[in-house]
Amino acid sequence: MIGSALYFFQEKILFLPTTLEQDYQYNFKHNFKELYFDTEKDATINALHFKSQNSKGVILYFHGNAGDLSRWGIIAEYFVEKNYDVLIMDYRTYGKSTGKLSEDALYKDAQYCYNYLLKHYSKDQITLYGRSLGTGIASYLASKNQAKQLILETPYYSILDVAEHRFPMFSVKRLLKYHFPTFKYLTKTQCPITIIHGTDDGIVPYTSGEKLSKLDINNLSFITVNGGDHNNLIEFQDYHKTINSKLP
Repeated sequence: MIGSALYFFQEKILFLPTTLEQDYQYNFKHNFKELYFDTEKDATINALHFKSQNSKGVILYFHGNAGDLSRWGIIAEYFVEKNYDVLIMDYRTYGKSTGKLSEDALYKDAQYCYNYLLKHYSKDQITLYGRSLGTGIASYLASKNQAKQLILETPYYSILDVAEHRFPMFSVKRLLKYHFPTFKYLTKTQCPITIIHGTDDGIVPYTSGEKLSKLDINNLSFITVNGGDHNNLIEFQDYHKTINSKLP
């Protein structure tokens, strides 16, 4: 009975969107342009393109599973303050974005954003950044395209790996509709990869991210933040040191 509930309600567990009215007005400290991408006939993706005054490049940022751009835009401004432009989208059903949600749809929308950036930046100016849920999407994109680098904050080996840790009493492999096999994508990624994970992560186990560091990938750096949880890595000096080194 519980196993059946996991199958039918897994989207409610995995995705925690909040929605915004279409006339909602964003308010941020830095200059930005609000964009709408019609990625499919029945899907429109809302995105924000932040512009720094002295741009060193652009970060294509894929956010976590909760909230919308009114929150994630503020988080993205951390990178704007380092003189990087940022493009960040809301996933389907999040914020002002519309359309049917699926793993393939998330990949398709991510590719659309990457293609948009190619009209304004060269490939070696694009950093792909994923946080939590977004790490699987960023990893997929990195495996299919060229970029300057890939940065993953609190990533998972795969959604299956996290689900088996959380629900060890069920055969979750048969139940999952979403997989996000980050481990497969990273082995096909050519650009430098940086992983940052906290030892006390209560959402994505540290062990799940650590497994990625044991893949046979020469261009991968794994940074451990001792005592770091899922949502507070920015409070640790090791996080800032890593970001400053990768985004000088």
